[in-house]
Amino acid sequence: MNSSITFKDLGIDNQLIERLNLLSITTPTRVQQEAIPPLVQGKDLIFQSETGTGKTFAYLLPLIQKIDVSINQTQLVIVAPTHELASQIKAQIQLITDFSVVLLIGGAPIRRQVEMLKKKPLIVVGGPARFMELVYLKKLKVHQVRALVLDEADRLLSPELREETTALCDAMPADLQLVACSATVTGKTERIIHGILHSKRTGQTPQECQAALEKRILPPEDVLQHKITHIAIYSEGRDKVETLRKLIVAEQEANSKNISKKQLPPLPLKAIVFTARPADVEIIHSKLSYKKIHCDILHAKQDKVKRKQALEQFRKGNTSILITSDLTARGLDIPDVTHIIQMDMPSNIDFFIHRVGRTGRNGKTGTNIVIGDGYEMRKLAEAEKKLKIIVNPRILYKGKLVAPDQVD
Repeated sequence: MNSSITFKDLGIDNQLIERLNLLSITTPTRVQQEAIPPLVQGKDLIFQSETGTGKTFAYLLPLIQKIDVSINQTQLVIVAPTHELASQIKAQIQLITDFSVVLLIGGAPIRRQVEMLKKKPLIVVGGPARFMELVYLKKLKVHQVRALVLDEADRLLSPELREETTALCDAMPADLQLVACSATVTGKTERIIHGILHSKRTGQTPQECQAALEKRILPPEDVLQHKITHIAIYSEGRDKVETLRKLIVAEQEANSKNISKKQLPPLPLKAIVFTARPADVEIIHSKLSYKKIHCDILHAKQDKVKRKQALEQFRKGNTSILITSDLTARGLDIPDVTHIIQMDMPSNIDFFIHRVGRTGRNGKTGTNIVIGDGYEMRKLAEAEKKLKIIVNPRILYKGKLVAPDQVD
């Protein structure tokens, strides 16, 4: 990264730069240095960068400044795979501009969203299914849309969301600017995006569409290797929740001892506990609550209002432990998460990367702990080799997390 490059050098307007200054953001990150210039030039772009590196502002800054306030119609559409990520993007938009922005997500009353669309917001953010519902009802007008962003594109183009996402792309104007980003961009995701562009650029061959699509696949910043400590704790399935309870108590106790000794303490425990199955979220929460461990939950089948409340309480630090599934926590940017605790190994290594990426953000450090049985320890060993990380085996002994060779 070139630290001498400024947002002005990248072509960002003074008004946006002033808003960034108020947020104490003065130097563009590496992904912003890579992504902003082609977007300012109006090019289609697909880019990959690790979590916590500034991807959202990388596309927001150049696209927001292209909005024409004299055209009282929606001009920027941002698609996200989860309610929480969409809400987060909306909040970030409101940090840097006063342009009208509306959140369009499923699970919320559609009638209210239709009323908000009557005010003709310049920017809309939401999920592909609700977007398409509103397009079919002719309540969301897309004829003036200048740019479409697929945030967490690999998730949006996965089998369960691909149909709605591609239908939304097809409904957009042929000359719009298409932007796709994620922490992981697979070859399959690239091929789907090439197909979307070819269907819209009818005068171009597939090869011409592929050549015209700018691509920025940033090399890893070694966040996984150097900013995050990786720990493995062996536990049989039936004992996992009790192991989790003991781990939480041990980490809280270690932190309180540092504070009592007036050392510079680590941040108070702020942990996200991941499990692959949404049904297990409730089970873990129930068992921890019974043992007087204060925690909250976040999963797809939960009431939307409760999801929002749980996220806000965790974000503010009123709750220190959040138990969640992969789908709801994807892409979340919550400051100062100290621990990621994985109650299983996900089937896809990309999910492992996204999970771990909730900590060690914005230059800070974090801890990733996998609680697993023999099968999951083997899968973790495979991930260790593939991701070039170092996993440290640990056990819980006399209320402390220690290396096995430290036990008498």
